[in-house]
Amino acid sequence: MGKGRLLYEESTVTCLDSCIPGLILRWSFCHTVSEGSCSGGNVQPGDGACCDRSGYYDPAIAKSWTISADRKTYLFTLRDAYWTNGTPVTAYDFEYAWKRALSPEIASEYAYQLYYVYGGEAFNKSIKVGSKYYVQAVDAKGNPLTKKEGDKDVPVPDLKKEIDPSKNIGVRALNAKTLKVYLQSPTVYFLNLTAFPTLMPVCKAVVSKNDKWASDVKTYVTNGPFRLTEWSHNEKMVFVKNPTYWDKDKVKLTKITYYMVEDESTALAMFQSGQLDAAANVPVSELPKLVASGDAQILPYLGTYYYLVNVTKKPFNDVRVRKALLLAINRVGITQAITQGGEVPALAYVPYGIADAVPGSDFRKASQESFYKDNDITTAKALLAAAGYPNGKGFPAFTLLYNTSNAHKSIAEAIQQMWKKNLGITCTLKSEEWGVYMDDRQHLNYSVARAGWIGDYMDPNTFLDMWVTGGGNNDTGWSNKSYDALIAKAKATTDPKARMAALHAAEKILMTDMPILPIYYYTNPVLLSKGIKNFYQSTLGFVDWKNAYMG
Repeated sequence: MGKGRLLYEESTVTCLDSCIPGLILRWSFCHTVSEGSCSGGNVQPGDGACCDRSGYYDPAIAKSWTISADRKTYLFTLRDAYWTNGTPVTAYDFEYAWKRALSPEIASEYAYQLYYVYGGEAFNKSIKVGSKYYVQAVDAKGNPLTKKEGDKDVPVPDLKKEIDPSKNIGVRALNAKTLKVYLQSPTVYFLNLTAFPTLMPVCKAVVSKNDKWASDVKTYVTNGPFRLTEWSHNEKMVFVKNPTYWDKDKVKLTKITYYMVEDESTALAMFQSGQLDAAANVPVSELPKLVASGDAQILPYLGTYYYLVNVTKKPFNDVRVRKALLLAINRVGITQAITQGGEVPALAYVPYGIADAVPGSDFRKASQESFYKDNDITTAKALLAAAGYPNGKGFPAFTLLYNTSNAHKSIAEAIQQMWKKNLGITCTLKSEEWGVYMDDRQHLNYSVARAGWIGDYMDPNTFLDMWVTGGGNNDTGWSNKSYDALIAKAKATTDPKARMAALHAAEKILMTDMPILPIYYYTNPVLLSKGIKNFYQSTLGFVDWKNAYMG
């Protein structure tokens, strides 16, 4: 399977996303009711592949749709499409997948993407007793009630308030070809959301009988341009052209092999020896030379690289400490000397590239472009002294956590040195494999940790709503009621100026409390063979192999 060995037919790549079996692999962003297999499973290459590369909505499984005047009711008409087991993809599969993703027992951290659906949040936060679901009981003041079970506080169900997922959630298959969706409130970017993996369908007939369906190639049923035929866990995945795909005549590749290569240098060596045609990670030391030779491309990427701070842990519960850490980072030095991929130092959280209310305007530039200065050592020292740690005296040693990666290590080492030199504080570095790292993050078993966020859809809300109290991706322990209220207001508002005003105000709170330390705005360097034609990766990171070929 050498590079381009089968002309127009075969491609060998490393996974252009997470490379971790069991995690969602994201491939498209502009289809509505996209193809795929998600809601707790995996998505295969090309699922929901975006044909309209300008970012407009392009029909995939949804042949057409109508939206009510109040923008709360959507009616999708599905085309004839089939799963890889030969059975039809139906509206019942979508209904099942969405409710499954919301079910509290699945505990999906992306369930909040379906909170826009009427009753979605209430169901996701409900308490299951036997086979039924109930609202959590509250006291006279409206505070949620809990009880002790061992050493844990568990919610108390209100047995008078049952939630019936067959009746109380706003998604319903009217028949095999018609899906009706009723929203909690008008959501201007809802069509964009339907292309996100959490809202992709699963084959109800398979998944309802086997909760391990997505971990075995024999039971892995999907519906995109390619189907999984071989899976050596943690080694490689092999996909071939799917003969049951509704748009199979446009698919030119006959086979795609994904190698799970974690080390960038190893991937580069494989690329240069002809064993790979593409790779997602490029060694930063080699990037300028590879770009100059045409072997690497730097693609736009809508995302922010940042550090999380555990605000529940001393001394990081003091905002002055968090700001001191933030200001003592030399972002220009990191982007110029380490990453070298054209990244822009982040002086706010939401990156450039998202439209604001006025046509042609950019959210990042429309209100407050920056909230602090880069490498502001004087202010950082003053803040740390005011917090009781002059020149770092008495500041406890702590650990900076990052997931295994040479690039993350290089950045962490640089920031470690900056904090030592500029503030007089000491931290040790700790690298963890992805699963362990994520578990420690989610359980607040860290002090400061590396993180990054790529937009799920083209709206500032995709960056800001993740920090609401109890949010599935809010791994900081931070909570702010005013912030929560602004995000709720933005979600329920259709007027563009009012929406953006609320989101700008929310970001200002985030950048005042500083539970996160933005470092730079991403770009997306990739290794890409000159023989790959018609390759596409969106600014959201979704890879499209549907129309690609070797030439």
